[in-house]
Amino acid sequence: MLVAEKAKRLKSEGRDIISFSIGVPNFLPGDHVYAAAREALAKDSGQYGSNRGADALLDAFIAHMEQVGMTGYTRANVATGIGAKHVIYNLAEALLDEGDAICFAVPYWTSYVDIAEIVNAKIDLLPCPATQDYKMTPAQLDAALAKKPKVFLFNNPSNPTGMVYTKAEISALADVLVKYPDTWVITDDIYNRMVFDGIGYHNFVQARPELRERVIFIDSLSKTYGMPGWRVGFMAGPASVAQAVATMNSNHITNIPEIITAAAVAALSGPQDVPTAKNAEFQAKRDQVLAALAAIPGIVCPRPQGAFYVFPDISCAFGKTHGPTGTKITNDVDLCSALLESHGVACVPGSAFGEPRAMRISYTCPTPQLAPGLSRIQQFFSELQ
Repeated sequence: MLVAEKAKRLKSEGRDIISFSIGVPNFLPGDHVYAAAREALAKDSGQYGSNRGADALLDAFIAHMEQVGMTGYTRANVATGIGAKHVIYNLAEALLDEGDAICFAVPYWTSYVDIAEIVNAKIDLLPCPATQDYKMTPAQLDAALAKKPKVFLFNNPSNPTGMVYTKAEISALADVLVKYPDTWVITDDIYNRMVFDGIGYHNFVQARPELRERVIFIDSLSKTYGMPGWRVGFMAGPASVAQAVATMNSNHITNIPEIITAAAVAALSGPQDVPTAKNAEFQAKRDQVLAALAAIPGIVCPRPQGAFYVFPDISCAFGKTHGPTGTKITNDVDLCSALLESHGVACVPGSAFGEPRAMRISYTCPTPQLAPGLSRIQQFFSELQ
């Protein structure tokens, strides 16, 4: 957000800025979503709704999950929230007491650390550098779970890396999880519909059904449907956990508003042509970004297969100087600042995600801006001495 604000300020000053900084899908939902919202507005009851979520919304989400192979869930297993972050926060409050441990991989989504600190949990980080494709190994997970954390938080596809775990990789990690029955597992999988190259989305519950009573699946409308501002998130898991989230909702938000609920039901159960088309578009953009980065000597970039992020290791630039400006590049923040100031391209330093050797490129910008932005990045690196 800080990078985005700086980019916005420079743009207001007349600078030509291309932003690769914000993880927001650059599209809007289909017309049927707005039609449903307008109809609900015309019939608005003005009344309170369900703390858990309206039955129609729960049913639509259950059907939505079944499309990716997450079957066997009922309304009792599901709860909603004001976006996935709100659901994760509620889960942290419900599952973690002060001093309990939570573990997750690095790079991580920035909110994970904040939420853990707010509930006074201990954080155990599992470094997964570019040399291992930003993915956790079964041995790493085994060592982390041997410390008996209360919660293991898993993100697939990943923000910020865009990496996706294959069916075999999920199965190998699930085999480890089975050995540690006292650890809850939260799978933050809000990009599960944005998976490329035909590798598909896979979950621990599919690999080892006995994990169903400990795995909590997180999803959201934000990325799949271009609806981040509508703020609708979901969880599916054990009935006791879903009830705890509903209880938290009763004291936090009461309910998701009626009009938002109608739009969410329409998004989940209506035509899927917009998200399907955007998934294909993002895969093509991914290929374009990787090709541009491959042409820059020294940059290492594992091939992401989901979401809309590329997370190159740019540490080859550290210790160099940007010739035209004389700026010394000592770390990722220096590099991203110099890139923005000199060439008008906004990227996010990897240190925001716990990996200071990298930077995040979000390729959700309008398509005509992508090639010029990538060309500017290439030019910037060619000017390092």
